[in-house]
Amino acid sequence: MLPENPTTPLQNAARGLLSTFMIVAGVGHLTFARQEFQAQVPDWVPLDKDMVVLQSGVVEVGLGLALLLWKSRRAEMGLGLAAFYALVFPGNLHQYTHHISAFGLDTDAKRLGRLFFQPALMGWALWSTGALQRLKQNQV
Repeated sequence: MLPENPTTPLQNAARGLLSTFMIVAGVGHLTFARQEFQAQVPDWVPLDKDMVVLQSGVVEVGLGLALLLWKSRRAEMGLGLAAFYALVFPGNLHQYTHHISAFGLDTDAKRLGRLFFQPALMGWALWSTGALQRLKQNQV
């Protein structure tokens, strides 16, 4: 097992906020925002859109809880979350290219702005978990 990487109080707070965001988003996939999330699933995905939304919701809740609770694997969870954000990026791109209004993104300018938020989320996940530090040390 790799040695634990300590994180700062600011990183811990940022990770807690990100964890909460992930859990709420995951619950939204499973309940109150299911239809809006379905609108983001690209048409080329060969699976039922509702099933994709439900499965990604379970993953989001799981990642959110893991960020909070799995201290010994914090950096690995950060890498996993960053990879998850990369995997769902085509959905954001689909929403933009197909002019789909969901989550208050009702103009192309807003949808385009959302595209730039995804790399910020990836950076947030990597930084708040100490994964960036571990990557620099070649320990992940």
